[in-house]
Amino acid sequence: MNWKMADRAEKMNPSVIREILKVTEKPGIISFAGGLPSPKTFPIAAFTKACANVLGSDGEAALQYAASEGYGPLREWVAASLPWDIDPAQVLITTGSQQALDLIAKILIDKDSRVLVETPTYLGALQAFTPMEPEFVSVASNAGGIDLQDLAAKAAGARFLYLLPNFQNPTGNSMNEASRAALSAAAARLGVPIIEDNPYGDLWFDAPPPLPLTARNPEGCIYMGSFSKTLAPGLRLGFLVAPKALYPKLLQAKQAADLHTPSFNQRMVHEVLKDGFLDQHVPTIRALYKAQRDAMLAALEANLAGSGVTWNKPDGGMFLWLKLPKGMNAVDLLPLAVERNVAYVPGAPFYSGTPEHNTLRLSFVTSTVEQINTGIAALAQVFSENQR
Repeated sequence: MNWKMADRAEKMNPSVIREILKVTEKPGIISFAGGLPSPKTFPIAAFTKACANVLGSDGEAALQYAASEGYGPLREWVAASLPWDIDPAQVLITTGSQQALDLIAKILIDKDSRVLVETPTYLGALQAFTPMEPEFVSVASNAGGIDLQDLAAKAAGARFLYLLPNFQNPTGNSMNEASRAALSAAAARLGVPIIEDNPYGDLWFDAPPPLPLTARNPEGCIYMGSFSKTLAPGLRLGFLVAPKALYPKLLQAKQAADLHTPSFNQRMVHEVLKDGFLDQHVPTIRALYKAQRDAMLAALEANLAGSGVTWNKPDGGMFLWLKLPKGMNAVDLLPLAVERNVAYVPGAPFYSGTPEHNTLRLSFVTSTVEQINTGIAALAQVFSENQR
């Protein structure tokens, strides 16, 4: 048989991160590469109890087909948990927030549609949007957020601006209050809708982040959230909050994709959440991740101070961002790092436009302090031996 691929299939590419993670399966390797939450944070006991309760109280419904919109009590919980007035009818439960990106792409992107993204941006969003064949336009960004002059210069005809304002993947940067207020006003003035992706917002270390962009202009934004970072990624449970005018088409795209997100998983999560579990659970995650961030920052200072390598200090989340001296290439150095039993993610794949090859992402949440110290020392040797 002569199978003929659709043009969009040719646009699909394997996840660079997933390919790198295969390398980390090598025995003894210290991986700073994955965007995986620490399994130490998974509330196994709470889910064991919730599983029994759900099956015991309403097992038939939990194992049956269900509404595409999602489990009603969970939608109500989501609406009540967010800091602006939301009708639960605007909440769509998705199979991970990655599915939310896919649904958004299907209803908002045509071939050659202009899609604005941060510089750099989340690789998974680029993957989700690419099959729809958009024109990606990278908007200049810094530690404080989007460059509004560059946004204004590139806004004409844009379908939307996609961004992660809290502890961004890959950089770990967050937008402050002034930047959010200015961006919200600018986007409304320019007529640019915003896709606000917020999987990490609860993982702050010292102070919660400012009010979401969507709270400032609910009709001009789609908001995305996830239970992967606060409960467990294996449940594949996320959500989006959409303006009522967009919701029906997102729902139709969801119905075509998978009918509904697993109802058993939704009911289990609601059973865990309904009595305020996150109020006690999430602070333990924050404390663990903050200690590991501090260990990585200390190791970087001890091993790389004065080397020309620079890094940021994220206020939450799971990642920090390194810049090597100009002329060095993080992609080329990765195999040398793996030979020293340490892995990271090169920064280049996170750019929709011209990449900065001397950048890389480090995750600090799945390694012990001892592994962080050993791994950063090994990376420092690799960088020192190959500095141009």
